[in-house]
Amino acid sequence: MASFITLNAYWHCLLPAKLNINVGDNLVSSLDLPGPVKQNIIFDLNSVSESLSIKGNHHHNFTCNPATSLPIASKPGQLEMQLRLFGLLPIHRMMVNVVEPLNVIPGGQSVGVLLHTEGVMVVGEAAVEKNGRTFFPARSAGIEVGDLILKINGSKITSENQLQEIVDQCGRQGRDITLLIKHGNKKRLAQITPVLCDKTDRYRIGLFIKNSTAGVGTLTFYEPRTKTYGALGHVIADFDSGHKLNPVDGKIVEATVKGIHLGKKGSPGEKLGIFKGNSDIIGNIEKNTICGIFGRLQRGIDNPYYNKPMPIAMRYQVKKGQAEILTVLDGNKIEKFNIKILDILPAGNNKDLIIKVTDQELLRRTGGIIQGMSGSPIIQNGRLIGAVTHVFINDPAKGYGVLAENMLIEANLLNAKHMKKNAA
Repeated sequence: MASFITLNAYWHCLLPAKLNINVGDNLVSSLDLPGPVKQNIIFDLNSVSESLSIKGNHHHNFTCNPATSLPIASKPGQLEMQLRLFGLLPIHRMMVNVVEPLNVIPGGQSVGVLLHTEGVMVVGEAAVEKNGRTFFPARSAGIEVGDLILKINGSKITSENQLQEIVDQCGRQGRDITLLIKHGNKKRLAQITPVLCDKTDRYRIGLFIKNSTAGVGTLTFYEPRTKTYGALGHVIADFDSGHKLNPVDGKIVEATVKGIHLGKKGSPGEKLGIFKGNSDIIGNIEKNTICGIFGRLQRGIDNPYYNKPMPIAMRYQVKKGQAEILTVLDGNKIEKFNIKILDILPAGNNKDLIIKVTDQELLRRTGGIIQGMSGSPIIQNGRLIGAVTHVFINDPAKGYGVLAENMLIEANLLNAKHMKKNAA
């Protein structure tokens, strides 16, 4: 029994629970299985529609050995795939999502990110000192770092200053305040008595709060039919608390790179970007996810290297070896640089690829991967395969990338129903 459980655990690590595959591709070749294993596995395929094609014949259900049969995903839909070792021992089951191939215009443009959150976020604590003692009124009421404060005394909070002024005013009037707190997906009321701080001569509740953030990143792709874009390749989180920010009024604007801080071992570099703000708005921010930010652009984008849409690569189409990235290092000029895909990691987060900068020109000008480069599209064999996300602190020539496939999932672009509707 123990060995059977161990075997099952091995297959669950090796193979995904869900698999996305393009119409027209081979179901078996999309699985990364060692050659000897393919010889001894039987696939049971079951589909609601006739989405399987074997030698030109369409099927709902089919059983095959990958060494002798190559089933093709013939049209969009979902099917279930079960793997049996030696035709007897069930070792893995997965759902396969068959989609029409999606083409996008690769990005590379620098963008400024302006993100306003719902209410204000608690990003830290600040002790209130009175008569030689320290107080944490908000902590005593159960408020934690990462919580959102949505209302104070029934009124919506729109800024840090608003909260500070009402707290001080109520304190001077000898009144408690009532806050509407959002912790995760749950909301609750918290009643707090403000304390007069000896150092500031103001009534406080002992919190550091923030309601907006701004920074520079890189656009990854633009899908012309829906005007959907993807950027950054990672979540926007508060720098101090590390908690994800929930956008309510986010925008991306045009940005210009005015300088570079060189990356070194133990010290990440960065792009020095500027942007004007509302006059250069090019899109909104609808989602802030582990795989990046997503929204709609007000207008299309141009790419000097790829002026026509290119296909998105699924995980099984990404290979170790040479690739390229597109990014801006000076002004608004998109440039192309060589990298190498060192490894393709198991599914599970936004660190899907390990990449290494091999372009000597990029290493000379930046030291490797730097802040502001997040979202730079990675292209291999004429396909958009992903985006740069993180740098290795101790080796700035190396970093992580997120798969374009996972960005499409977060952008709600990768599902059979949507793609069938939007196919030409």
